[in-house]
Amino acid sequence: MLAETLRWLCEVASPIGEEQELCDRVEERVSALPLAAPIRRYGDSIVVPLVRGSGGPRVALVGHLDVVRTVHDGPVRIEGDRLYGPGAADMKSGLALMLALAHATERPAVDLTLVFYAREEGPYAENELGPVLEQDDELRRVEFAVALEPSDNKLQLGCGGSVHATVRFAGRTAHSARPWQGDNAIHKAAGLLTRLAALEPERVTVDGLEWANVTSATLASGGRGRNVIPDTFELNVNRRFGPDRSLDVVLREMTELFGPEPEVVFTDKSPAAPPLREHPLVQSLAESGVLAVEPKQAWTDVARFAALGIAAVNFGPGVQAQAHQRNEWTSVDQLEVGRRILWTWLERIGAR
Repeated sequence: MLAETLRWLCEVASPIGEEQELCDRVEERVSALPLAAPIRRYGDSIVVPLVRGSGGPRVALVGHLDVVRTVHDGPVRIEGDRLYGPGAADMKSGLALMLALAHATERPAVDLTLVFYAREEGPYAENELGPVLEQDDELRRVEFAVALEPSDNKLQLGCGGSVHATVRFAGRTAHSARPWQGDNAIHKAAGLLTRLAALEPERVTVDGLEWANVTSATLASGGRGRNVIPDTFELNVNRRFGPDRSLDVVLREMTELFGPEPEVVFTDKSPAAPPLREHPLVQSLAESGVLAVEPKQAWTDVARFAALGIAAVNFGPGVQAQAHQRNEWTSVDQLEVGRRILWTWLERIGAR
């Protein structure tokens, strides 16, 4: 059942920005099931009230419909324990668990909401979970959220923050035979590139879990021709940081690192989220069979819930190392393990 559900999800193409068909088909599939209230749709995202009036905690399971555009050398298929397909690991494996809960004949004594949303794999500002949370009053009142991102059935707490900055150096063109007549914009970036190359990962610990604060140049462009002194040079610099720092502190640190010479535009600002290791629902999930408890080094939408004061964690059956890979696959056996862990937890926290 789980493998066939995942195969069905992977067979409906949903690269970022093209989630409408999958959203339509998931909505059609779920709307045929007994629900606590009608589905609420926002763009290419849906909020599904699955259980209400249970007396248990208010919990949301959330998963993004979109996948990154990767190369696949064959159709969606199962070979042994591997299911190959776009988004098989990230994160249609998590969506399969959500649909399995929706189809279950028995449901946990938890006020459970499922959220299927679009555009997670792009910039923070374009992610549809943002407007969904802004518009859906009931969703903002949940007590706990689980992002079913691929984690190999490990419980990954908090998340790292991410900031992207476009750093532009300006110069003046000249013939490369007479460089003194111009001002080389690429050369002007040498100081910053040297500082970036010298940076070592900064290890920080929060709630006994370790994150690495790192800063890297990830894109570079500039120049007009091979015999022209460049008058522009542009870098994309990405800062990843743990929950020990706020966005304001990180922006200030990056500005100091860049120095006064370049023009800087911060293009994507995603906050970190705390691990909340002592939260009772976190502890209960940690005791429900997860394979390990560790920090989430990457950014996830756990941060959006944290910004609203809602505790949230990352847990999913997808093979994390396969996210965004060519010929992405995930383990069929891990799907069933993830389902058992999730169901065990929901039963533990349900109303007695």
